[in-house]
Amino acid sequence: MLRRLQALLGEVEGEPTGGGGRRHEHQELQLAVAVLLVEAARMDGTFDADERRTIRGLISGRLELGETDAEALIEAAEEKARHAGELWSFARVVKDSYDYEERVEIIEMLWEVVWADGVLHDHEAALLRRVAGLIYVSDRDSGMARKRVLDRLGLGDR
Repeated sequence: MLRRLQALLGEVEGEPTGGGGRRHEHQELQLAVAVLLVEAARMDGTFDADERRTIRGLISGRLELGETDAEALIEAAEEKARHAGELWSFARVVKDSYDYEERVEIIEMLWEVVWADGVLHDHEAALLRRVAGLIYVSDRDSGMARKRVLDRLGLGDR
């Protein structure tokens, strides 16, 4: 596990793997998505157990990782998020590697994280707008993803 964590921490430093416009390595994709999820959780000033549990579930389910690997990825993402000055490099990996429907699914994952505590903070909403723009997801599709999450979580029209 330590070797895998070290490999994850070494990713997403510079240019996209293999040159511009090419598909990124699988681990790099997973780390980029995890960093965006962790950053969404941190936007309100806390990264609580509910948010961590939500991220672990999303990573385990949608990124198809086991519990141990999901936790290692979250730890790597936390480290990257702490030291990253901006999100563009992670968003670029997502934009370059996923098709539109997959990017909408990532926005839906982000909405699920920010709603994990039942409250949407202004900083979280701003981050979602910014990330949606960076990965070229329309406001309309981001709003529809938000509605799906609210319905799934039983939070109604907030």
